[in-house]
Amino acid sequence: MTLGTPSDVPAEQVHSKSIIVIHPGSLNLRIGRASDLNPLTTLHAIARRRLTGGFQYRDSFLPERVDLSQLPELEEARLAVSHTLQSCLQSDGRRRYATPPQQIAAFNRRSQPELVSDSGGEWVKPEGDVVIGNDILRLDPKQDFNIHFPYKRGDLNVHSEAGGSLTAIMADVEAIWTYVLEMNLHINKSELKNYKAVLVIPDVYNRTYLRELMYLLLSKMGFGQCFLVQDHVAATFGSGLSYACVVDVGDQKTSVSCVEDGICHPNTRVRLEYGGGDITQIFFWLLQKCAFPYKECNDKNKLDTMLLRKLKEDFCHVNLDVCGSQEKSFVLKQPDMAVYHFTIQVGDECIIAPLSLFSPELFAITGAKSIQTQKISTGDPGDPHDDIYLRDIRKKGIKESLDTANADLLSDTYLDNQQNNSNEDDIVVDAMDPVAPASVREFVTNPGQILGLDQAVLQSIDRCPNEEIKRKMYGCILVVGGGMKFSGIGTWLQNRISLQIPYLYRAEQLDIVTNPRDMDPAMVAWKGACIMSCLETAHELWIQAEEWEKFGVRVLRERAPFTW
Repeated sequence: MTLGTPSDVPAEQVHSKSIIVIHPGSLNLRIGRASDLNPLTTLHAIARRRLTGGFQYRDSFLPERVDLSQLPELEEARLAVSHTLQSCLQSDGRRRYATPPQQIAAFNRRSQPELVSDSGGEWVKPEGDVVIGNDILRLDPKQDFNIHFPYKRGDLNVHSEAGGSLTAIMADVEAIWTYVLEMNLHINKSELKNYKAVLVIPDVYNRTYLRELMYLLLSKMGFGQCFLVQDHVAATFGSGLSYACVVDVGDQKTSVSCVEDGICHPNTRVRLEYGGGDITQIFFWLLQKCAFPYKECNDKNKLDTMLLRKLKEDFCHVNLDVCGSQEKSFVLKQPDMAVYHFTIQVGDECIIAPLSLFSPELFAITGAKSIQTQKISTGDPGDPHDDIYLRDIRKKGIKESLDTANADLLSDTYLDNQQNNSNEDDIVVDAMDPVAPASVREFVTNPGQILGLDQAVLQSIDRCPNEEIKRKMYGCILVVGGGMKFSGIGTWLQNRISLQIPYLYRAEQLDIVTNPRDMDPAMVAWKGACIMSCLETAHELWIQAEEWEKFGVRVLRERAPFTW
């Protein structure tokens, strides 16, 4: 068989090399060809040189801490988790023991860093006015650059300060994606018309943002074709599962929803405004409480934030057999600084930080959190035949059919029956109303409290349409994303849910999948989008640039693999 150009290949024989899969996140961007084994992962940020006298703006590399002096309940939450751990048993049945934080702090105060080298290298010297991706980490903070992360808490980072308008954010996204395609994948922007794009979007999405992203990919960047896929649906494809309750913990958000046969049930979707970055902040606070020997460590310093992330990933776990103090070490290497080797002791801090997912009071360290659920469409001026239009037509049709009905049928007796027995058409019309039907219940939290991960899973499954689907979801809970990669946390989640599972489903085998196909959980959704894009059935999903130009958002409503 001879290979043709992407445009003349039959739809059934899609070339995976001509498909670019893009999974944008709040911290990292994952991008690559559908034929690649792994995506390229780079910092999803852009630094722009500030104009003389221009506004200064820098997005933080970790969720920002609030004033801890205003949070006395934070220490109560820490003690509550600590006491829970002390009441747990090890796998051999013995009680756990913990080294007092004061004893660990005494060791850390005596610990002196060892000099390894005189210099940790130099800062990168930017040639132009824009720096993109990982190079930002080696950009001298004294340079007059503004730093923007186009995504925050799992969605576009729209804000009221400099560079925070939707237009500015879309310009940043275009600059980052185009740069990575040209520099890392060696695809020139002029060649993109021969390529197709798959964009992984959040399960709880904003329709305005999706329309802007489609316009960016097809009209501004110039891809030939494109389709959108929800991250939770992609995760089930990447894991080889036909259904699952998907738990996706990213750097700044945690989302839960129930997916069955490629469809994400709308009522089950919830996004929580905490993730791996917030756990890093909690871990840093716990390290400071036991006299962290790197005293100059600052969560406003971008290289320090990356060091703290690495310490969290290396040290944190949920293994109850690990008791008492553990000796750890790390190397501090930053440009224009001497390189030091630190030795420290840590205790249950390494378990308390990950368990904040189940004791979300600790997340108050990064401020108030809101719950995001899928909003019902309120119409789109670019889509004259949206749900509201269809509903109105339906009502009008019913009214006309009643007006022209036989006079005998419109007798008082018939009308009385109509009022007593609302017919099927009325039910259909009501269901199409842009007002949440009674079956859509809000996710419940106590006033002022944050929803924990186990509660989010239980409430998400409880919103499934019927008992059979609920039973299936309890039997398969899939954990993906880069923010929850702690050994033993799957077992803890399993125990927490099995204690609270409704009696009706207690007989079900509760299965938590934390390492699907031995893959990095952070890459599962990207991999799933690759698999999905190469299926024979995917040719029905592609939206061509000409179609988008002609029909706009209407073609998205007709073609998207999710309810618009």
